[in-house]
Amino acid sequence: MTDLTHGLQAGATHHARADDPFVVHRNLLFTVAYEMLGCAADAEDVLQETWLRWAGVDRSQVREPRAYLVRAVTRQCLNRLRTLARSREDYVGQWLPEPLLTGPDVAEDLELAESVSIAMLTVLETLAPTERAVFVLREVFDVPYAQIAEAVGKSAAAVRQIARRSREHVAARRPRMQVSRSEQQAVMQRFLAALRTGRLQDLLDVMAPDVVLIADGGGIVSAVLEPVCGAAEVAPLLARARRVVEVLETTAVWLNGAPAGRIGFDGEPAAIGIDVRGGRVGRIYVVRNPDKLKRLQELVPLAR
Repeated sequence: MTDLTHGLQAGATHHARADDPFVVHRNLLFTVAYEMLGCAADAEDVLQETWLRWAGVDRSQVREPRAYLVRAVTRQCLNRLRTLARSREDYVGQWLPEPLLTGPDVAEDLELAESVSIAMLTVLETLAPTERAVFVLREVFDVPYAQIAEAVGKSAAAVRQIARRSREHVAARRPRMQVSRSEQQAVMQRFLAALRTGRLQDLLDVMAPDVVLIADGGGIVSAVLEPVCGAAEVAPLLARARRVVEVLETTAVWLNGAPAGRIGFDGEPAAIGIDVRGGRVGRIYVVRNPDKLKRLQELVPLAR
């Protein structure tokens, strides 16, 4: 899609009435698409395609506009996930979701915050497209099985089985992070302070012994291609990187519903997030791919 076409399509929604169901539910629809795709740009494209179809629908035949629109977005996402599968397989290095600048209100909805967290979206990437759609619709948005079945083209009984398998898959893989947002924020600031000093001991003190670092450069900028495991490996790596690291944001930045940071590597921006375990950093996510950093100055409203 060209920039001109995208701009024309995005502008089309501005002509809709404020009470149009698409406008009313737009934040919800974007959140659904983003959780299924892990990419805001792809989610926006899905919304534009959905809007174009919605604009041509006989509204008198639509009994439940919200359910209709969620179903339409889901179908578009499934189509896009299948076309994206090959590009994700060929992705250079580790794939991480596109980070979004969110407000503290997202963090206050604990279920929503967890569902859009970098950790959760990374786990969802390991699901097959239909499993991901079923999990997101059922576990995050509490869509009835019958409506999910219609959206994914399966029977309600099959959807129940897919939902059970996807729950088990996610439960086995997602990090156990039962900490308050205030604790996560405190650990994040300690970590950023240690990163700023670059002192090895400061970094070791804030990390769990089995910490894992995952970086995403997308083959565009330099980044470790495989996860780096263990504080004995991660801390020296970050300490050595201190000469090209600049902490751009030491106050709380809310990315994907969690305290995070904006940093710079060798003059280029990056987003950094963490999982906290036992009062220390258990996992570090560094997004350096510039294509995924375009929305870090714009607050993105999310909704359930």
